[in-house]
Amino acid sequence: MMSESDEAIKHAGKFLDFRETEEGWEYVTRPNAKGCVAILAVTEDKRVVLTEQFRPPVGKMVIELPAGLAGDIPYQEQEPLVVAAKRELKEETGYEAKNWTILGEGPSSAGLTNEFNSIFYATGLTKMTDGGGVGGEEIKVHYVAMSDVAGWCERRQSEGKMVDFKIFAALYLAKHKEQNTEGRLWF
Repeated sequence: MMSESDEAIKHAGKFLDFRETEEGWEYVTRPNAKGCVAILAVTEDKRVVLTEQFRPPVGKMVIELPAGLAGDIPYQEQEPLVVAAKRELKEETGYEAKNWTILGEGPSSAGLTNEFNSIFYATGLTKMTDGGGVGGEEIKVHYVAMSDVAGWCERRQSEGKMVDFKIFAALYLAKHKEQNTEGRLWF
């Protein structure tokens, strides 16, 4: 396997590099981040905390887990993933969480980017601020009964919004982890 340094950078943007392998495979990298984090945050009354914001690449409002980049802040390039997850949860939703569990990790789109996602499960939530994002982000926070996430998301899609599939992956991973541990993640 060829390293990124052996591949041609076709275009270097502010946040993304467009690369091409010797064989002609094109893909993008994030030179300013070490990974992505997403958080399945669940309140004491079993509501999933979701976010909604406009995403220019798809030109629509998108329902998502609270999420963001790790290592993208100057002088904090080695930021641990869980620290980034805690920061993003508070910035986007206003919550801090007492309990953190890693649910899974993997590529977001292996044919398009080397970007890597880590999904965390957060419980023991305490509301600290209004949330809504930073730096001009306009993030709306939703609270959805865990038992109605699929139906709620389907209704948002019928309104013309998009739903990030990581919501369902996180719910599946949390349920699977609960079945394979003595501690119960759902209760």
